[in-house]
Amino acid sequence: MKSRDMSLGIDRRALVSNLVLLPALITPLLSSPVQAQTTPNAPLASWNDGPAKQALFDFVRTTTDQGSSKFVPPDERIATFDQDGTLWVEHPIYTQIVYCLDRVSALATLKPELKKIEPFKTVLSGNPEAMAKLSMHEVATILAATLTGMPVDDFEADVEKWLVTATHPRWKRLYTDLTYQPMQEVLKYLRDNGFKTYIVTGGGQDFVRVYSRRVYGIPPEQVVGTMGGTKFGYDKDGKPFLTKEPRLLLNDDNAGKPEGIHLMIGRRPRASFGNSIGDREMLEYTAAGDGARLMMLVLHDDAVREYAYGPARGLPNSKFGTFTAALDDEAKKDGWIVISMKNDWTRIFAFET
Repeated sequence: MKSRDMSLGIDRRALVSNLVLLPALITPLLSSPVQAQTTPNAPLASWNDGPAKQALFDFVRTTTDQGSSKFVPPDERIATFDQDGTLWVEHPIYTQIVYCLDRVSALATLKPELKKIEPFKTVLSGNPEAMAKLSMHEVATILAATLTGMPVDDFEADVEKWLVTATHPRWKRLYTDLTYQPMQEVLKYLRDNGFKTYIVTGGGQDFVRVYSRRVYGIPPEQVVGTMGGTKFGYDKDGKPFLTKEPRLLLNDDNAGKPEGIHLMIGRRPRASFGNSIGDREMLEYTAAGDGARLMMLVLHDDAVREYAYGPARGLPNSKFGTFTAALDDEAKKDGWIVISMKNDWTRIFAFET
């Protein structure tokens, strides 16, 4: 299945944070890489030597050395990671939105009346120019229709099936191949040193849990995302099951991220990683704790190997993964580390040679 190549004219991460929507929304019916300076098997092998890499080493050393005044007991070693734009590609649009657009066809087969109703009619037309003009409310209607009203088991099976065929329009590779190798190395490095790693995402929790263990080594119970309601029931044979409902339980973006961390993890992170204004409160919450803390932001500044967007530091503006000058200023003021894809990473994807 080829994914749609478009950039929808809708509001940035706020949309993906509402992947499980309120009932009112339901309709009735690439610069050249620098030479690596570490051996392939060394920790953080895809990182250039510099302040970002050194900050990771220093943080792990001070928090795991029992002789350090900043030693952190193993059960308090919590690290949280945003997903879209921090662990994998989020452009030209979020992967879960692509999934929802692709699912409209199957939905219209079950409900033929949708073929004559907007915005489903526009999506089914396959016209990228028309789809790019869809309003936020229209896209939200599509997300609501495609992400609710089905058994949880059926949804998970459908996402798994989609992920083994859907490819990114630029690289023609599976979306699950487009994780950032340097961040995969950070996940492993932290876990090797006793940290428990969590995904804290504005994306749908059920969607990310389908592949989190396989792709990131993070089990589903360590995924905190936007949560929708479910309803318990029995099938015709008396077997219990859960149905996804259009009830929003947690919008896991912006302030919802620390709220979700408290709800699902119960401990303040020692380290947090993000890439946009949607992650600001999570990093602020992490920084507010005592002892050693590490806050890092990925800056997409490599249009050759990946994408370049901000609008911080004169980069193009973006509705997806917005990194503002105000966020950049806050990072500088509070000592957060900004990771430059262009300068800090020797390669971006595992398949690069």
